[in-house]
Amino acid sequence: MLQRSLTLLALGALVLCAQNVDRTKAPQTPPIPSYKLPPVFQTKLPNGLAVEIVEDARFPLVTARLNFMAGSKFDPADTPGLAEAVAHLLNEGTKTRNSRQLSEETDSLGGNIGASAGPDSLTVVGSALSENLTKMFDLLADVTLNANFPQNEVTLYLQNRVQSLKQAHSQSSFLAAEKMAQVMYGASPYAHIAPTPESLQKIDPKNLAQFRDTYLVPNNCTLILIGKLPARAQLLAALTKQFGVWQQKSLPSAPKIDTPAPKRHIVLVDRPGSVQADIHVGRLAPTRTAPDFFPLNVTNTVLGGGTNARMFQDIRERDGFAYDAHSEYSTNREAATVSAVTEVRNEVIEPALKEVLAEMDKLAAEKVQPEELSNVKNYMAGLYLLRLETQDGLATQLNSMKTLGLPDNYLETYTTRVRSVEPDQIQAVAKKYLATDQAAIVVVGDASKIGDALKKFGDVTIAKAQ
Repeated sequence: MLQRSLTLLALGALVLCAQNVDRTKAPQTPPIPSYKLPPVFQTKLPNGLAVEIVEDARFPLVTARLNFMAGSKFDPADTPGLAEAVAHLLNEGTKTRNSRQLSEETDSLGGNIGASAGPDSLTVVGSALSENLTKMFDLLADVTLNANFPQNEVTLYLQNRVQSLKQAHSQSSFLAAEKMAQVMYGASPYAHIAPTPESLQKIDPKNLAQFRDTYLVPNNCTLILIGKLPARAQLLAALTKQFGVWQQKSLPSAPKIDTPAPKRHIVLVDRPGSVQADIHVGRLAPTRTAPDFFPLNVTNTVLGGGTNARMFQDIRERDGFAYDAHSEYSTNREAATVSAVTEVRNEVIEPALKEVLAEMDKLAAEKVQPEELSNVKNYMAGLYLLRLETQDGLATQLNSMKTLGLPDNYLETYTTRVRSVEPDQIQAVAKKYLATDQAAIVVVGDASKIGDALKKFGDVTIAKAQ
């Protein structure tokens, strides 16, 4: 009887509470906490290999990153795609293991071994059960130091890459991104986001090995380890055994990044028969280490950083011009871009482009209201914290910090710096980086259908789709 009475009282209390809830208002989001980075132990081996160690005993797993400043900007001028090819082929054969053996041994770790290259860095990735840590080190060291780029694997990679490049060039979104990079970055290495059919013909085992021997050296590398790890002395002994024999080398100077001055530049990439037009409107932007980064990062999220952002709500939901409308803030180590992106039907190209430009200009003309800004900050901070929940997420962020030259406190101060952005700062950076009178406009579509509409916005340069 007593238990039944307590149950009835509890139900009654819930009913009263429910009656007091104002369902016409969205619930308030509680303050998003700052991120507390676990202790990071930093050291360096005698050969110059930097090591960062983070203990995470929640799961019996280890995640590793070997970060090299060896991305696509280091490609020879006539061979874009070389760094990408090196990364892909590192685990396709070494002096002592063929591709199949590497795959089978990797599977036995309960993890993976792989690599990828971006604009600034090449990263070798490894993960394994903690009990297989030394085996993972052995495989990571082997593919990094001893990859021999077998001719049959190189030939297969190049054949597949030629086909994937053709497939990419059949997509208007890729054509727009490719041309936008060329327009905004000019003659600098960042202008190349993919290889060319001609550059792929120049890739062979010899220049792959030369790139590896030049840039994949210990004094150009940071090893990041996160997970359930053995005692520190035991761990460092294992690292020294596997990577200590690696010889450091002098490094060539990094390529110079010279970017053209911003100006209104309209390029129409002609894609005959296209029933839609891919629109990209952008400017050069500050890098992650610049004072304007956080204000512009928040501004970008207000403009087009999600389904509640202005571009999505106005261009898609209100006007029905597009299925997707968003903005992008892409940062490299030495240069960055911010752009508005959407894809619309040919018949609405003129009003849609007007709306894109208006959304960008509005941020410079009017201050963001407090409620909208608060929602954006909470969204950014919450999403950021979610990305750091897993070993892989934290390893990726630490790896990015090395690639982009960010300070050691970047992760811990991120949410605070996002929350500190004020409306006048947003207006200031919008005037500086979103002003459309100096924006590059790239449109991919059928020139015979949309060319006249684009000419209403200025002089148009027509380029052929590759």
